[in-house]
Amino acid sequence: MIDFHRFWTRHTLVGLGLGQFLSLLITSTGFASSELAKKGINAPTSQSLLNYVLLAVVYGSIVLYRRKALKAKWYYYILLGLVDVEANFLVVKAYQYTSLTSVMLLDCWSIPSVMLLTWIFLKTKYRFKKIAGVAACIAGLVLVVFSDVHAGDRAGGSNPRKGDLLVIAGATLYAISNVSEEFLVKNADRVELMAMLGLFGGIISGIQISILERNELKSIHWSAEAALPFAGFAVAMFMFYSLVPVLLKINGSTMLNLSLLTSDMWAVLIRIFAYHEKVDWMYFVAFGAVAAGLVIYSGGDKDEDQDPPNAAAAEDLRTSKHDEEANSGNHSKGTVAGSSKTWVA
Repeated sequence: MIDFHRFWTRHTLVGLGLGQFLSLLITSTGFASSELAKKGINAPTSQSLLNYVLLAVVYGSIVLYRRKALKAKWYYYILLGLVDVEANFLVVKAYQYTSLTSVMLLDCWSIPSVMLLTWIFLKTKYRFKKIAGVAACIAGLVLVVFSDVHAGDRAGGSNPRKGDLLVIAGATLYAISNVSEEFLVKNADRVELMAMLGLFGGIISGIQISILERNELKSIHWSAEAALPFAGFAVAMFMFYSLVPVLLKINGSTMLNLSLLTSDMWAVLIRIFAYHEKVDWMYFVAFGAVAAGLVIYSGGDKDEDQDPPNAAAAEDLRTSKHDEEANSGNHSKGTVAGSSKTWVA
């Protein structure tokens, strides 16, 4: 028997609400990217650069003001920045070769990837309720994919096999990025994570732009109409990146990926009410299935056994931090290490 009273806890409602707000932010970035594409602007890495710059400036200023040593090794953040930048690039690039339907379906690969990685590295144990919630969410998205709404989209792109491989690779990198962020936000510090991700993500994006998108940027005729979608995309992504660690700390990376499944459905609702377009009834059934799956997954967390995320690696972070402080003789900073760590089961 399912105790429905346990679903409507503050923990569950905050996770569901925040997850859907993040989904709406992703939807808004999709509309911004669509507007840029209509204007002939094809610079996915350049779109992300301003977001990384904002993260570095805003959160980097806080880190500098604190004047405290990093709680995680700096090279962890370089790897995370590289993975995050390339995940965004690969999925956007895939749209040039395969269909929207394929991208929607194959992007779900990030969910089992996240579950596998959290099970291996963060020692998360998934019981029947969690698995049932994931299955309901994926079933809802499959309903959309095979509905008549996308009937004309099934022809594929110029090179579907290449595009599908790009999506799978990007979804795998998204999974690695989300799980890494979950570990760092629970064992280091959210502000530090955002600052370092912005710093190294911006550096890597800048290098990639100089190699791949320099000519594209030179050909753009900048105007208010072109700059506004760029700015909107950056602001939405900044808010998204700022709030993702909060959801990761509350509900974990699997809940994040499940919540983002509704982004395409929010886009459909916006088209219905803002542009008065007609869509297939299957979308509403799919939306209900995903919503039910999210409630099932996020509810009843007391029945979920979850060990502290990768306790051995967390201990390594604390040990290395302690050794550095001992060698420098700065005992006043010793209380900082691990002080903000909070594990949420």
